[in-house]
Order: sequence, then structure tokens, then C-alpha cells
Amino acid sequence: MQTDRPDTEKITLSAYLIILGFVILVLRLWQLQILQGSEMRKVSETNRLRVIGVPAPRGIIFDRNNIPLVRNTPYFCASVIPQEFNRADITDLARLLDVPETDLYDRVTRKAASPFTPVRIKEGLTFSEVSYIEARRSDFPGLLIEVETSREYRYGDIGAHLIGYLGKLNPRQSKDPSFKDVPPEAFIGQWGAEKLYDKSLRGTAGQRIIEVDAVGREIRLLYETVPVKGSDITLSMDIAVQKEAEDAFAGRAGAFVAIKPDTGEILGLVSSPSFDPNKFAKGISYDDWQTLMEDKKLPMLNRAIQSQYPPGSTFKIITAIAALEAGAIDTGTKFECKGGLNYGKWRFGCWQKKGHNVLSIHRALVESCDVFFYETGRRAGFDKVAEVARLFGLGTETGIPLGNEKKGLIPDSHWKLETKKTPWFLGETFINSIGQGYVLTTPIQLAVMMSAVANNGHIYQPTLLRDAPPALVRTLDISPDTFEIVKDALKGVVNEPGGTGHAAHSAMAAVGGKTGTAQVVGIRKDSKYLAERFRDHAWFVAFAPVEKPEIALSVFVEHGGHGGSAAAPIAKKAVEAYLLSADKKKELVNVQH
Repeated sequence: MQTDRPDTEKITLSAYLIILGFVILVLRLWQLQILQGSEMRKVSETNRLRVIGVPAPRGIIFDRNNIPLVRNTPYFCASVIPQEFNRADITDLARLLDVPETDLYDRVTRKAASPFTPVRIKEGLTFSEVSYIEARRSDFPGLLIEVETSREYRYGDIGAHLIGYLGKLNPRQSKDPSFKDVPPEAFIGQWGAEKLYDKSLRGTAGQRIIEVDAVGREIRLLYETVPVKGSDITLSMDIAVQKEAEDAFAGRAGAFVAIKPDTGEILGLVSSPSFDPNKFAKGISYDDWQTLMEDKKLPMLNRAIQSQYPPGSTFKIITAIAALEAGAIDTGTKFECKGGLNYGKWRFGCWQKKGHNVLSIHRALVESCDVFFYETGRRAGFDKVAEVARLFGLGTETGIPLGNEKKGLIPDSHWKLETKKTPWFLGETFINSIGQGYVLTTPIQLAVMMSAVANNGHIYQPTLLRDAPPALVRTLDISPDTFEIVKDALKGVVNEPGGTGHAAHSAMAAVGGKTGTAQVVGIRKDSKYLAERFRDHAWFVAFAPVEKPEIALSVFVEHGGHGGSAAAPIAKKAVEAYLLSADKKKELVNVQH
């Protein structure tokens, strides 16, 4: 009996081991199928399925005459799925794609969220490169060609600061919850209208689920959701106006803004020099980016809204309105100009050295007499002038939704006391009344000002979309008679003998406007300009047709010299382009592009 006990113990031990093994197996199955079932299922499916995102066609951007400003283009990329790729093929694949082998190795071996997520190896492939790679793709399991949607900007640098460009998510945007559904490698709007209306333009991406074999070859399509194209948008921009104005700058630095006076729609916005958004649309190279950043002419600066300059004699419009409204002058008020005004030991000169003789408000605006407006500013007081300037939107942001807008500066006695700790002097009234001194404005502010002059005192917030409901900011409490006096004089600036803005005269419509020359540095009478950077800035503000204004604008030419010769011709070209028929506009922009 004793000899049977060891056998019984062995059987019992074996039974326990079998039971334990079975329990372990059951627990492991429970762990894999219950606790980790969802995760394991995903891995299993991924082993035989490939999920491919299908980018949505981006909405098209049109100008106000339904001329397309952009077109969608395919953007091809070579990618590798690390789990399916044989690392022994890295040398051959690097040779095929013409990329550094070390870069390829780093990308393939870099830890990712999933080994089945495609890793971009080379982007921006040409059609010939795609064809060449496709012919060899079967030799490299895990290699695939991905297609994104990119942009072609039909008119290159024309309108770039308004239309904008595409780019990939930056680090800050990658953490933004509003971009959580955007793939890391996708292109989104990064500037201008492309950025402002990105969500609407972007659309909804689709998806394709494909069954693949052990080496990653596609077998069949299992499921597909069709991408939803983004919404088209129609800008208020008139590409014919934009093009004519931009071409007229001929490479000179400056800005141009045109507004529809009865709605606030932006008809054109130029910042010169500009940049080519096509360089961004497919991923800008480091060399191209460095060139843009190091360019001393600052092509990435939006001068229309981000630069502040003395408005020069264009500010005389504000001084005139303020004095008329205050009763400081009327149409019968006259001052004599002898080429300057003496005040104490100082002399405040007029641009016309020999003087303008005796003038009233009409001829003072037509001939832009400085002395008349020194006296007008003295009678009205500059605090009153500043008050009216602010009513017209000077010294504050216009609200155009492009971002980083500068507000300019409209000084007064209170500002001077707070910032300079000194009282306001009469000499400062003289110089600021003609748009020099402390006064600073932006080109878009002066366009809004001229829009309000043209429409008799209605300030609209600028909009980039055609037919957007007009956003009336305020209506100015200024008499219609004052507006008529000023507008009649502005018509004379362009159309009467001796007018400083005759270069804007057009046979297509009566143009009203005002020239401005803003001094950059003080220059002695016997000196000559030694370099462009010492030249005065040139301004011209205008509206047309005078009888029923449809366009109001401002033109600024940096170091352009005189507003009448440098800026007024640009305004003429823009006005005439706006007045063309729709067919003529299409002919204008398409023949030359």
C-alpha cells in the first residue's frame, strides 16, 4: 500500500498543474478577449486593413465678378508604413526617392503613435516622380503614394495679402482643439481670406478602408466615405482693380485700399512689394523663407493695415470739415498766403514758396495751400480737429478682420500733457493741421475716411465678402452742406486748373480727390535728395464718380515724392478698372495671366 502513495501524489500534482495551466490559459484568454479585446481587435484589423484618408477638395475663392482666384491642385507625397516596411530596403528606397539615407532611417524608425500610421518621406512629388515610384512600388512593401489637396494662386503675388495662402499646422495650432480633426500633414489657411474662412473652405475629409495582403499589396476596397467639398466663397475684391493698382506700383513700396462707400466692401487691398503665395501652398523651402525674412523691403508686412504714416495734406479734408462745422470758417472766409506764416522766431512755410495769394476754402483745397490750413487750424483749435478726425475713424482700428491692424495716432492737448508732460503749443496746431507733426494714419483708415466723405457721413466696418450685410458703425452728425462744400473742392483738385491731383483725371468718370506729401526728414532749401529713403511719402485719396460714388480709395507710395505725380496715377488706373464692364475685366486679367 505504501508503494502506491507516490504514484497517487504524482497524479494529484499533475492534475493540479493541468488545472493551473487551464486557469492561466482561461485568464489569458479573458485578458486578451475581454480586457484588451478592443485593442487586440484593432491590431488584428490593422494587420489586414489599411485606412487611407481622402482629402476634401477645398472651396474655391472667387472675386466679386465670379472670376476664380485659385484652383485646387493635387499634392503628392511618398510615405512608408513602418510595420509593413522591410528596413533592409532603406538603402534602395533612399536611392529611389533621392533622399538622404540617414533621414529616411530616422523617419522610419522614429517612434509613432501607431506602427501602421504612414510616415511622410518625400513631399511635393511631380507627376513624373509619381509615375517612376509607382512602377517600383511593388518592390517595397509599405511604400505608398498619398495625395493631399493644395492650391494654385492664379495671379501669383497679386492680391496675396488679401487672399492669403495655405500652410501646415504650426505647433500652436496642433494644440488648438479647433484643429483636432485636421491631420498633422494637411494644409490649412494661414493668412488672409484662406485663414479667415478656413473652416468653411476646408470641407470634410473622406476615408477608404482597403484590404491588403501580407506584403501590403492592395486586394480590394472594403469601405469608402466620400469627402465633402468645402464651401466656395466670393470676396468683395475686384481682381481687375487689384491688378491694375498693383501693376501701377511697378515694384515701389506702398499700399492701396479701395472701398465700396455704401457697404464697406473691400474692392482692393495692395501692399507692395508682395509675395508669391504659391511658394507656401506646397511647403515653402528654407531658402525661400529666409529670402522673404531678410528682404529689406518687407514683402510680408501688410502696409495697408500695419504701417502708420503722417497723412500729409490729405488731412486737410478733416481740418476743413472741423472748421466748417465749428463755424470757424465758411465759404467766404479768405486768408492770404505769402509763401509762409511767421510765428515768433519760427516760420511755417507753404509748399508753394511764392505763395498762393488770397484764397477761400475751395481754392485752398484745390491748390493745397498750407498757410490757409495753418490759419484754419488756429481758428478751429486742434482739439476740435482731433475730435472730428476720430469721428471719421482715424486713430483707431477699422475692424478689418485681417489681424494685427495698427491704430495710428490722433493727438490733442490732453494726449500731449499725458505723454510729453508739456502743454500743447500753437506751432503744433499749425503743423498737425496739415497732417504732419504727431498725426499718424494707416492707408485703410484714409480709405474709410474718404468712403465717409463720399457717402455723406456713414462709417461702415470693412468686409472682405461680397454682398455681406453692411455693418454700419455710426453716422456722423455733420451737415450735408459741409460735405457738399468739401466734395466740390475735391472735384476741383482733379478737374480744375491748378489742381494738385490732375494726374487722376479720367474721361470715364469725374474723380474727386486730395493729394498729400508727408515729409520724412527735414531738408534744407539748398540741399538735394541724396537717396530714396530721404524722399517724402506720396499720398492720394479719392472717390468716383463724384455724382454717385461707387469707389473710395487711398494710395500711398513710400518715398514716392509728390502725391500728385506718384500716387494719383495709380488711383486713376484703379478707378477706370472698376468702371469697366464685367467682360472687359475678365479680358483684362485673363489676357495677361
